[in-house]
Amino acid sequence: MADKEKTPRKAKKEKGPKKRRWYNNLIDAYKITKRSFPWIGWVLLGSTVAVVGIFLAIAIWQNMNIFILILFALTLAFMVPTMILALLVKKAMYRQVSGTVGSVYAVITQIRRGWNIEEEPIAANRHQDLVWRLIGRPGVVLLAEGPVGRVRDLAEKERKLAQRVVTNLPVHVIYVGEGKGQVKLEDIEKELRHLPKALHRNEVPEVVNRIQAVSAHNRQAGIPHGIDPNKAKISRRAMRGR
Repeated sequence: MADKEKTPRKAKKEKGPKKRRWYNNLIDAYKITKRSFPWIGWVLLGSTVAVVGIFLAIAIWQNMNIFILILFALTLAFMVPTMILALLVKKAMYRQVSGTVGSVYAVITQIRRGWNIEEEPIAANRHQDLVWRLIGRPGVVLLAEGPVGRVRDLAEKERKLAQRVVTNLPVHVIYVGEGKGQVKLEDIEKELRHLPKALHRNEVPEVVNRIQAVSAHNRQAGIPHGIDPNKAKISRRAMRGR
């Protein structure tokens, strides 16, 4: 009995991190979107009112069961604003990271299907301008991050290197930024989709192996110390202001 009395009660199991609910994600998406589009609240409210109003008008006009139509109206009144928010939140996130070192990486990590994407930049300079490489059915694509006048030589050097390896394939260079002749972060995916196809799906891995075999030894040599592009991923926690 004495042993039992001395035995301390089992400590309660430590609770893990609180599980996030679906509505937490919606709230975060709304906060992120509102930073770039302050009018988003009015759009969501207006779309909700419009959906409910349209269904009520139909019910009255057709003399239908108003309770069934209200049920459909409430369902769509939730779905439509959610779809609008989903369309705008990614664009808002890209606008908020635009201009930061490695911001292109935040975009290309979202583009997985149909592309082989390098996890690190293939070239950089002391100004922290970066060149990223993607390989897909359109061929080789280089995304140059930085002012065009400053990053052009870096991108052209990598273009010539890739062209020597794949002489019969196009090597596209896309300059990313807010300046003249550049593509905005939010438009990168659209720009990639518009590139003409030059390879069959099964030929892409062969091109990837050829390119990587030739350029692997040059990759780290071209990146100055102090640049960690992997830290440039979109931080969901930071975007939520936490």
